[in-house]
Amino acid sequence: MTAAVIVAGCVGVGLALSRTTVASSALAARRHLDRGARRALGVMARYAPPSAATEHIGVPIGEAAMDVYLPEQASAGTPVPVVVWVHGGAWISGRSADVAPYLRLLAREGYAAVAVDYTVAPEAAYPTPLHEVDAALAALVAHADEWGVDPSRIVLAGDSAGAQIVTQALTLILEPARAEALGIAPVVAPSDIRGLIVHSGVFDIAGLAVERGLLARGLNAAVWAYTGAADWATLPRLSGLSVTAAVSGAFPPVLVSGGDADPLTARQSHPFRDALEAAGVPVTALFWERTRPRLGHEYQFDLDRPEARRTLAATISFLGEVTAQGDGAGAASAG
Repeated sequence: MTAAVIVAGCVGVGLALSRTTVASSALAARRHLDRGARRALGVMARYAPPSAATEHIGVPIGEAAMDVYLPEQASAGTPVPVVVWVHGGAWISGRSADVAPYLRLLAREGYAAVAVDYTVAPEAAYPTPLHEVDAALAALVAHADEWGVDPSRIVLAGDSAGAQIVTQALTLILEPARAEALGIAPVVAPSDIRGLIVHSGVFDIAGLAVERGLLARGLNAAVWAYTGAADWATLPRLSGLSVTAAVSGAFPPVLVSGGDADPLTARQSHPFRDALEAAGVPVTALFWERTRPRLGHEYQFDLDRPEARRTLAATISFLGEVTAQGDGAGAASAG
């Protein structure tokens, strides 16, 4: 998905706020964002196998669902590590199928890949997606033997708004008080989470409030739709959405990336990387510079680009390092 598509979708929300409701504006923006997702899906499909060895599509997790892509190794008697992916879409669009080809690529490498089809806004508001990610993790534990997966070797992953959601889900696993405040009791332990992969993410929600221009107006409206609050930047109950402030040495190794034409890279991903490094967390950072043409938002899915293919290779290498057998989180080298 290009930066232009994100801008068009989010600006569509922002410009419409003065003449209609946030909900109807979000639905209008969704159409723009969904078109971009379909284009990205077509590119990824050219590089991915048509299916994983075994697929379970639409597994119920409460009111939501998840898709499970299993490698051949999952039926060979040795449980395989798991990647749980939360899709992007500015909290107001997207579906698990948007990342299906990418997850089939990961399954081909020997990982069980799970896409969480969480409920987007305005149909559901925060913290519903966090409950649904937690339900997906609980389902993995419940079906571990049936699916041949190892719930003690999980990597959480997400793109764009999904990067924010999955990182916040990680903070709930690491800090029980945060989870309890949202009515969540995680079934996995911190040591079960071996790594975090985040692309083109938003990590400081409050920071969006000080942005200027059309993109800022659109993002403001999208967060309004997600949180149900016009004053979301100042509400104490929503402070947990700004996950950079929650970074600690308890975080597992992290792979973080962003394109050089994506305005969120410098203003969101770079500070997140800096906070991780300051806390002593192993970081693999993939931030591109002086690319031609420049890399936009969600560049990692544009596998026609060599940079995206290099990011996929780095992702597979990262997964191998952090999910290696053994107790506790693995180690990844800074990049």
